[in-house]
Amino acid sequence: MDLHIRPRPARGRRLVPLLAGIALSIALTGCGGSDDTAGEDPAPPRIPPSCPEDDGTGTVTEPALRGELLAMQTADQEELTSATGADGSRERTARLGEIIDEYGWPVVDMVGADGASAAWLVAQHADLDPDFQKRALDLMWQHVEDCQVDPTELAYLHDRVAVADDRPQRFGTQLRCGEDGAVPATPLEDESAVDGFRAAVGLAPLAEYKAEFEAGCTDTPQ
Repeated sequence: MDLHIRPRPARGRRLVPLLAGIALSIALTGCGGSDDTAGEDPAPPRIPPSCPEDDGTGTVTEPALRGELLAMQTADQEELTSATGADGSRERTARLGEIIDEYGWPVVDMVGADGASAAWLVAQHADLDPDFQKRALDLMWQHVEDCQVDPTELAYLHDRVAVADDRPQRFGTQLRCGEDGAVPATPLEDESAVDGFRAAVGLAPLAEYKAEFEAGCTDTPQ
């Protein structure tokens, strides 16, 4: 079983809370190999040193768009915890694509930190459209250095795209249940450097992250 949890907040940025109880609920898809290298990058993102903490009181330039993105996030989370099997991810992906065409990537100044996180979440769960995930990742890379997207979220999407292409992941955020418990869904780019990569984007060491899933792997049929 493949695993995923919400990211830990990056330093200096408060993220919108997601609903609890979804740690074991999201399957990774599209793991066939691909020669398309969109979304790749030469180095892990750094934490911008002067990003102010978002307290939710700042003015955004597109408040209506922020509200729409937050509603999309709520729908995403409700579906993950629902027994109905409903899946509106295709519709949300298509709508986010329209938003990007009109506004560009929804950044913090435009929709607030919570709205930007909501846009990322839609892209993170757009596993049925891996090309869209690559497009979203490329756009997020363009804004990480100026504090307009969260580096932690970028790391999650970076690994999601890598796993979908059956490539090594850099940050070890995408896990599955193996014989020895939680393990990365694909090999790591550099096992000796992974904790440094993770620290650079505000993530805990990989061993701590994996430990959060051990009980779930033990209790879940393989």
